[in-house]
Amino acid sequence: MTIAALSTSALLALAACGGGGDGGQGGEPAPSGSASQDPAYEQRGPITMVQGKDTSGNVQNLVDQWNAEHPDETVKLIELSDEADQQRNQMIQNAETQGSEYTILSMDVVWTAEFAANQYVDPLPQDKIDLTGFLQPTIDSATYFNQLYAVPTTSDGGLLYYRSDWLEEAGLEPPTTYDEMKTACETIKAEVDEAADADCYGGQHQKYEGLTVNISEAVDGAGGHITDDSGQPTANSPEAVAGLTWMRDAFADGTIPQAALTWTEEEGRQAFQDGKLIFHRNWPYVYNLASESDIAGKFAVAPLPGLNGPGISSLGGHNWAISKFAENKGTALDFMIWLASEEVQKSNALATSQAPTREALYSDPELIEKYPYMETLKASIETARPRPKVVNYGDVTLAIQDATYSTLQGNTEPQAAFADLQTKLDGLIQ
Repeated sequence: MTIAALSTSALLALAACGGGGDGGQGGEPAPSGSASQDPAYEQRGPITMVQGKDTSGNVQNLVDQWNAEHPDETVKLIELSDEADQQRNQMIQNAETQGSEYTILSMDVVWTAEFAANQYVDPLPQDKIDLTGFLQPTIDSATYFNQLYAVPTTSDGGLLYYRSDWLEEAGLEPPTTYDEMKTACETIKAEVDEAADADCYGGQHQKYEGLTVNISEAVDGAGGHITDDSGQPTANSPEAVAGLTWMRDAFADGTIPQAALTWTEEEGRQAFQDGKLIFHRNWPYVYNLASESDIAGKFAVAPLPGLNGPGISSLGGHNWAISKFAENKGTALDFMIWLASEEVQKSNALATSQAPTREALYSDPELIEKYPYMETLKASIETARPRPKVVNYGDVTLAIQDATYSTLQGNTEPQAAFADLQTKLDGLIQ
């Protein structure tokens, strides 16, 4: 039996939706259950699924499986930019014109509050979605004012990719702190001929959402936070400044190459696969691609390092939501539930190394055999810290990027940058 032949009705059960904060600010969403009253949820027919560029190459395969079993309710994949900021802007533009071209949206986990508060997406009928067995952070990421707005299908936790062959030749273990990583690089470059010209470390440092992720991890890994648990700005704390200072200094002393100021996920991945990096921060999707490259069998993954101990990942991932202005929402809901089923998530993880949202899959023997880091990835997600949960997230993340990028370029001192950021965030987060 194909995955697409799974009965959707077997996946529909009483919801056990847990967690979920109030989103930090903004007006309350539409009343719970309003989606069930929308006549579009009785409609079935062709729909579209909209996401960023499919770097995994597997989404169309899943669409084809569904379409083969549902010829009257086919799904069309629409790929947007591979940069999160541009994806978000296009989805918002479609919503503001009340366009029906987009049916289900692949939302970055940090967009939930903004899309829900502005009623770009529907509150979902929770009596039809069983969230038992999902990792709690993934449920929280899809929830706003205790109302579910999306179905979690892929999560993400940052991982430290490293050249295991070079570390082994130098007699080293993966680092747990930034200082250990820098010392390891010095040793490897001195003792491993092949690594003599390699740079030490790189992540995502271009001025876009990836920079917000990377600086958040540096700040959290130093014991600070850009916003605290209640959503209030704390960017000017000594710990937060220490995290930014480390990253600024890493660019200044060459630990991170200047070229990394232009890197998104893909440029960094390519540099790592080309043997230009010893250590690389990226998401789980890289594992499959690197395993098919020239460094296959020569790399491994470890938890992210921090300033004085193990690091903390920013929570990543994408959730599927239904556009408020879409048609055929009955098909859309069934398709999202199917995508989130354990069988489909497992097949997708095997094909792409993307992180599933169902806890049981992290102990699945077949997945562990292919991806021995599953326990590390699960821990990364369970201990991950969300980026600011605010309605005007676009303004907040841009302010973070402005302050950080100028500092990494050497134009602004870390203390001054984060003092200014604190002032901006105080005005943006009410």
